[in-house]
Amino acid sequence: MILAIDTATQFASLALYDQDGIYAEESWFTGRRHTTELMPRIVRMLQLANLKVANLNAIAISLGPGSFTGVRIGLAVAKGMALPHKLPLIGVPTLQIMAYPFQDDGLPVWAVVQAGRDRILVACYDQVDNKWQEVVEPYLTTVEELGHKITENCLCVGEVGAEATQILHQISLRRIQVVSPAKRLRRAGYLAEIAVARLRTKDYKDSKSLAPIYPASAVEK
Repeated sequence: MILAIDTATQFASLALYDQDGIYAEESWFTGRRHTTELMPRIVRMLQLANLKVANLNAIAISLGPGSFTGVRIGLAVAKGMALPHKLPLIGVPTLQIMAYPFQDDGLPVWAVVQAGRDRILVACYDQVDNKWQEVVEPYLTTVEELGHKITENCLCVGEVGAEATQILHQISLRRIQVVSPAKRLRRAGYLAEIAVARLRTKDYKDSKSLAPIYPASAVEK
């Protein structure tokens, strides 16, 4: 069983995932209440599944970019649970989690997370030589600049509100397809699914060396 923890933005998500798929999942708007809300919800989810931390096979964590506080708290909690029990800790970038469920839709996928001060952090993912991968690394921009930059049909996912959707549609003449609000929800179930594949191939770092990805790590273009 894998526990997936995602507190990278004001929306948080938890999931338990076993060989049959998602066992339990919860997503909610936490705002800036990561500190007070995260651990009680993890404890409740484990209790409902009749599990202890020692029963887990691994923990997956969203590394950001996103909220400085949210990313830091999530990673601290994940390390605090994983290290004493020597559990693999698998870190996944937030934007990769957002794009993951759309990898078979046949279009490039631009993932968006809010960065404050009317800026967004974006990255693009696409199939290249039958491999799903990041084709534009994360960078800081604005909704308007993104709309002008994109010249091909694509999907836009993640933290894109109604106003931003309208701007992107108008600027791009609908080349940019913004997916529905329900599909834009970042789910820990997807984080867990990515982690399962990486756990099988032992594609993860030592837990102590995992570090958050903050907005400052991205480059303005």
